[in-house]
Amino acid sequence: MATATPPAPAPAPALGLAERPLLRLATAGSVDDGKSTLIGRLLLDAKLLLSDTLDALPRASADGRPDLAAITDGLRAEREQGITIDVAYRYFATPRRSFIVADTPGHERYTRNMVTGASTAELAIVLIDARRGIVEQSRRHAYLASLLGIRHLVAAVNKMDLVGWEEARFRAIEAEFLALAGRLGVPAPLAIPMSALEGDNVVEPGRASAAWYAGPPLLAHLEAVDVEEELHAGPLRLPVQWTIRPRDASDEGRRYAGQVAGGTLRAGDEVVVLPAGTRTTVTSVATHDGELPEATPPLSVSVALADDLDVARGDLLAAVDAPPSVGR
Repeated sequence: MATATPPAPAPAPALGLAERPLLRLATAGSVDDGKSTLIGRLLLDAKLLLSDTLDALPRASADGRPDLAAITDGLRAEREQGITIDVAYRYFATPRRSFIVADTPGHERYTRNMVTGASTAELAIVLIDARRGIVEQSRRHAYLASLLGIRHLVAAVNKMDLVGWEEARFRAIEAEFLALAGRLGVPAPLAIPMSALEGDNVVEPGRASAAWYAGPPLLAHLEAVDVEEELHAGPLRLPVQWTIRPRDASDEGRRYAGQVAGGTLRAGDEVVVLPAGTRTTVTSVATHDGELPEATPPLSVSVALADDLDVARGDLLAAVDAPPSVGR
């Protein structure tokens, strides 16, 4: 029996640049499954590439089509070997959302680089070659993404044009992926059939051969997915990355800078400093632009504390009523 495809979400309204929510995402999956090509297609079909950038791309075949993978594969070794080695970051924006995408390598040898790229992501796109299905590296990257706390997984079942857009083939991969995501505790995973090379279901819906799929194209899903709940969820966690000492008598006391990793931080909150276990109160939360009423992940802030404590790089400011366990 075919699995029911979720309906396409309602399009989000167009927003001003400053109002557009930010989504950090990473590509994952095995080598040669089409991660770099997918990012190139996403940028091309969303009309986010300048004409001179497009003209400078090498041609991938005799028909003169640009090699979309070359947009992110910038190292000489990557171009020579035809694989991604380092993490490539790209920023782009649509009328509804801003994105930072990390194109990560699929080769097992460079798994550590995949972890680096996915470490700040809120959504992971796991590329799956429709001919090979879910392989060991697909499972490994999905597991690592869930281990990093990524709560949104999308299976991009790529190269569907090479299997004749067979719905039965896609449904088999979809069922296996949903079962994998269920074991990992990932809520609401999604599988999308596509052809990154041809552009089907990346930005625009697929052609007539993919008419059996009624769900959203990849970009529509990325624009609509809600990550705000995860950003505010959980107890407060602020790892201290830098101590800002006063330069002269006019400066206020020490401030402690870091990136909020969980919860919501406000002036007046009581926090515990770990591993020392001392308690104090936050008197100020600010960025370079000034004071903030509150801060949530992944915002980088500096805070002032009511007490003069020995707080150093590597310490953690946490919620008093829900501190993490401390061990060696």
